[in-house]
Amino acid sequence: MSVKIAMIGTGYVGLVTGACFAEVGHDVVCVDSDQRKIAMLLAGEIPIYEPALDDLVQRNVAAGRLRFSTSTEESVKDREAIFLAVGTPSDPVTGRANLDYVFKAASEVALALERFAVLVTKSTVPVGTNHKIYQTVVDNLSRSIEVAVASNPEFLREGAAIQDFMQPDRIVIGVEDERAAEIMKRIYAPFTGSGISLLITNIATAEMIKYAANAFLAVKVSYINEVADLCEAVGAKIDDVATGIGMDHRIGASFLRTGPGWGGSCFPKDTRAMLMTARDSELPARIVQAAIDANEARKGSMTKRVRDIFAGDLRGKRIAVFGLTFKGQTDDMRESPSLDILSAICTEGALVTAYDPSFPREAGALLPEVKLSESATDAAQDAELLVVLTDWMIFKTFNLADYAKVMKTPRMLDLRNMYDAKSARSAGFSYYENLGHGHVATIGNQPN
Repeated sequence: MSVKIAMIGTGYVGLVTGACFAEVGHDVVCVDSDQRKIAMLLAGEIPIYEPALDDLVQRNVAAGRLRFSTSTEESVKDREAIFLAVGTPSDPVTGRANLDYVFKAASEVALALERFAVLVTKSTVPVGTNHKIYQTVVDNLSRSIEVAVASNPEFLREGAAIQDFMQPDRIVIGVEDERAAEIMKRIYAPFTGSGISLLITNIATAEMIKYAANAFLAVKVSYINEVADLCEAVGAKIDDVATGIGMDHRIGASFLRTGPGWGGSCFPKDTRAMLMTARDSELPARIVQAAIDANEARKGSMTKRVRDIFAGDLRGKRIAVFGLTFKGQTDDMRESPSLDILSAICTEGALVTAYDPSFPREAGALLPEVKLSESATDAAQDAELLVVLTDWMIFKTFNLADYAKVMKTPRMLDLRNMYDAKSARSAGFSYYENLGHGHVATIGNQPN
């Protein structure tokens, strides 16, 4: 049975969630206070980069199941479920999740409600937040009606968000009201009916599951990055090591790819928020803290690798960069390793030209010292080193010879292990270095 849903927030989580709910037959209105975003959506444009999202949105708008609005008041009146999918960025000083947008949205919803509804938190919020949301709603209700809250954490990977939503490993719902539980079951019936697992818990448990999951994945990434460094020291190959341990079902193969460090909208803020929750409870969170510390050190060690190729002097060196976003298949630059690494080498005098397939809108503001290129070939022109920073799948299709021949000195530092020494050598690169291998491939004498 179709459920009337309002989605407050049209970022990665809100827009993907709203479109996917419409795809399975629900009546969805997506709301955002950003008039530019809504104007784009009404014009058939997608304000974020996410594969296949444009087709999904257009199909459901045409079917009448999905629409967009800037008015919370008009959009929530007849809704059975109102999802909060607004940002919860880290406070730059304390590391705590900033919940201002969440409570502002909850207050606006409360003023507009005309019937019983469940207010569902999709935003990632610290344990205890949903009970505060409930109190905020109750305090701001404009008429005598009942409400309920629920926690429904998201587990979407940017670049694969639609697949993750439509074919999830599990659905987690935290709820303490029977009416709310029934509405949530109806919403997810198209998924549970096809055999997808549904875990219903109390609200605090659902809130904790989200943080625990992301912190654990961050630990895996920091761990495999340290193993990669050890592999280099002892002559082992990180790709085979990751495959070997990933074949153990107790460990699993996901998140065992080495790289320049983790970033994005989830891991940095969620690990910091989990630390704050632990501190508030006067408990240590040594493993999460170690993962954060290792990730910060990782970005510094990547900068050192660039510096070492030029014998410690980056002044005037022309460096090409492939990829700026924190991962491939997304235009998200939030806390991308590129920000720290490229800022550092530019400060030391390097001249950096970068190409990213998504042409991220924030790049110019976040990395003003980096020249942005329209093509990979233009970025590589006359460069003395090519650094691969993001694991865009399209990079795998590139003919490396096209870049080696336009570079002043064909050298590559592959921080995503996208290629290998053999293919780099065949393409004409005189020097190739990646992560977690026991040697650096140099063909002939290394240029200065």
